Amino acid sequence: MALELRDIHKHYGPVRANDGVTLTFQPGELHGLLGENGAGKSTLMKVISGFIEADSGEVAIDGTPIDLRSPADAITAGIGMLHQDPLVFLPFTVLDNFLAGSGGGVRLDRKEGAARLEEAARRYGFTFDPHTLARNLTVGERQQLEIARLLWLGARVLILDEPTTGISASQREKLFEVLRRLAEDGMIVIFVSHKLEEIEQLCDRVTVMRHGRVVGDAVMPVPAHQLVQLMFGDITTTPGRLPAALGDIAVRLAGVTVTERLVTVSELDLEVREAEVLGLAGLEGSGQRTLLQACAGLIPPRRGSLTIGGRAMAGSGYREFRAAGVHYLPAGRLEEGLVRGMSLAEHFELTSDRTSFFVDWGTAAERADEGIRAYSIKGGAASTAESLSGGNQQRLLLAMMPGATRLLLLEHPTRGLDIESAEWVWNRLLERRASGTSIIFASADLDELLRYSDRVAVFFAGRVISVVETPSTTPDELGHLIGGRSGPA
Repeated sequence: MALELRDIHKHYGPVRANDGVTLTFQPGELHGLLGENGAGKSTLMKVISGFIEADSGEVAIDGTPIDLRSPADAITAGIGMLHQDPLVFLPFTVLDNFLAGSGGGVRLDRKEGAARLEEAARRYGFTFDPHTLARNLTVGERQQLEIARLLWLGARVLILDEPTTGISASQREKLFEVLRRLAEDGMIVIFVSHKLEEIEQLCDRVTVMRHGRVVGDAVMPVPAHQLVQLMFGDITTTPGRLPAALGDIAVRLAGVTVTERLVTVSELDLEVREAEVLGLAGLEGSGQRTLLQACAGLIPPRRGSLTIGGRAMAGSGYREFRAAGVHYLPAGRLEEGLVRGMSLAEHFELTSDRTSFFVDWGTAAERADEGIRAYSIKGGAASTAESLSGGNQQRLLLAMMPGATRLLLLEHPTRGLDIESAEWVWNRLLERRASGTSIIFASADLDELLRYSDRVAVFFAGRVISVVETPSTTPDELGHLIGGRSGPA
């Protein structure tokens, strides 16, 4: 079967997320959908998979228009979508998750379901224990479970939206093997990404979107510079880390032990100077987030001393840390940094220093418009936070930062952002650094850590096992440290 999109439009207020998209996907094809953040890729895929309804246009299979009002409608039509965070029920077993959404009525045939799960696992090389809780699976294994479930439900079109976020290199290769097998079986596989190397490695055809429109289509392979030109138009680059004169000690931790949930950072000794950029490296859950939250005043140290600008802060609350010039940007932009349902004008008003009981909404809208222009946010004062793309949500968070910031703490500041958006973010951060702001950031991207950090603190199992100077460190050396080794085995 062929999947056709005909003149799809989807607007969020003044933002044209999809602006007349017409596109055809052929069976047996690995079709890449490439574009920067905010290009309209995810919105388009949510229309196809029934998560949102288009304002106008139609979706057709083999020339016949279909009515998509829900994900159930989509899977009935043979369209399934794998999201960045697989839709699994963590307290349920693997088998229960596999059976979720099936049309078995009141009583499910668990024996038949187990046989189908085993069949899918054998065909595609998955390894499942049907009785294991889904919470015990890795992200890659949850993806495999969701793929198996969608296939059993009858998916003939499989959409994957940035599926390599949060999985290891070996899990990515396994995923790519499965996708190639699905395409060989005659399925349509739509792979949404902003990573050129993944599109080049995997896809047979690529479509490029920009500003809600299709701007190009090509059979792979195609020179990378052509795809980059289609994605961004005229590209401006940032030189990355530049030498800066470091000032006095801005942050000092001595013998700090702090616990967040199940993660404990023990006996931490660390100093960061004014205008210094310190990167935090390590496997997820090794203590980077715990350190950032302690430095932001969100969790108190169990013991040890923490000083900001020479002032003892251990035991102080979040307000005191804010007053001391500390600002924290979490990885969960919409979950922790912004408020669903609130407009950009309301966000700017929340972060203003006004003390009046009454809100001057005209002034609030003006402040929002000024921030939108200054940070090139693709949205309006009346737009809600959730209507923005991930890159524009990050721009909004940066636009709301207070002017006088002594210490800036960031958790994965460019996760999920395209190349140009990531460079734009770092350009703004380095402007802050030039004015004396200290920056501590955690990232899983080794190139980002080495490009922008003066030093990198490497976490392993809740301890800093090494602090390295970036000019004399390679990605290979840093990778071995993150794995708990000092060099190649």
